[in-house]
Amino acid sequence: MSTADVLMGRGLRVLNRVSASPLIDRFGLRKPAERLLFLTSKNAFRAAGSVGRQFAAVQKLAQPARLAKAPSRALFDLTPSDEQQMLKDAVLAFASEQLRPAAVAADAACATPAELLKAAAELGVAMMGIPEELGGAGAERSAVTSALVHEAMAQGDLGLAVACLAPSAVSTALVLWGDEGQQAKYLPSFAGDNLPAAALAIQEPRALFNPFELQTTAKTVKRGYVLNGVKSLVPLAATAELFIVAAQLEGHGPALFIVEANTPGLKVDAEPAMGLRAAATGTLTLSNVELSGDTMLARGAQDAYAECIALSRIAWCALAVGCGQAALDYLIPYVNERLAFGEPISHRQSVAFNIANIGIELEGMRLATLRAASRAEQGLDFIREAAIARKLCADKAVVIGSDAVQLLGGHGFVKEHPAERWYRDLRAVGVMEGVVLV
Repeated sequence: MSTADVLMGRGLRVLNRVSASPLIDRFGLRKPAERLLFLTSKNAFRAAGSVGRQFAAVQKLAQPARLAKAPSRALFDLTPSDEQQMLKDAVLAFASEQLRPAAVAADAACATPAELLKAAAELGVAMMGIPEELGGAGAERSAVTSALVHEAMAQGDLGLAVACLAPSAVSTALVLWGDEGQQAKYLPSFAGDNLPAAALAIQEPRALFNPFELQTTAKTVKRGYVLNGVKSLVPLAATAELFIVAAQLEGHGPALFIVEANTPGLKVDAEPAMGLRAAATGTLTLSNVELSGDTMLARGAQDAYAECIALSRIAWCALAVGCGQAALDYLIPYVNERLAFGEPISHRQSVAFNIANIGIELEGMRLATLRAASRAEQGLDFIREAAIARKLCADKAVVIGSDAVQLLGGHGFVKEHPAERWYRDLRAVGVMEGVVLV
């Protein structure tokens, strides 16, 4: 008997047992009890559907659905439109009201609360990048809007932001590089109410990791492909239902493969790290994982894989800007209110200059990130711009995290203040590959 059958059976037994009890009518609790049982059973059936989800095409596509390129701009202007600003404000409110209060407990538990993932899904971030014909809300490619969402989400907490945004990376990859069969099979699940946990797995556990020189291998066989290797720091690894895994295709080069979590030979182990602990990172071990021939994205096109890496790096830059902005917003009132020798420490030139430098670096990081995202959504070459943003953000994010700890003095070293967590999370920006996309 499957897990789904067990969950549904328990729900039916509870319904029958409670409805037959004479105490319900005696105390006038019939209607409240029925409402409670309805909600409980609804959640149980939803959980059962998630555990036993079978990805299947609900419609047949004649060709892949792609988002149109954004219109070219005569002037270089990255001022958000009214719609972009409204969306950013909504995500920022969510990050401030829900992610930030949950960050400490999630970091300690190395787990993302399920209710936060559900609330993030209700924001519609994943649907924004899915074409309307597949049930989404996207009309044109909008990497800039996605970068703004990533920045706003990370202002609540970077680790939780990674967990909330990981599924949309998978849906974005399917929109950009999936064929009609892959899109018809998987994308409708990302446009519905019950968003599947999913992750883009590229990182491997070795020093000086190069995403273009993978040790995870894919071998072509008669029925499709066989994958072997290890992927590390995969968010939501234990609960994910779907992965997109990067592997070195024999005699070809790196490629992206769709791997369902219930595929034989796939093993998941917890892998809590120095930072991003709230993202519930884990290790994927692939031991002779057999995939069908229709699981490779973009038919292994090398330019598609290079684009994936570049878009991921832009997303990490946006996350770095958001977390760095959160640090700056925390530091300014702190140094103005913290007294030493009878005056605020912000009166000290070294402190004031340090705060100013953080603000300056953040503006540079933001502009470099949005410029790369802007070129990507217009269909222009953006690899150079993505590399510049990546270098700038990787270098400066670590400095901002370190300065935040330093400016808080002893408070920066304890968990009562968030600076130590920001420092740990920001170090991931220069290390991580994959996971998020714009």
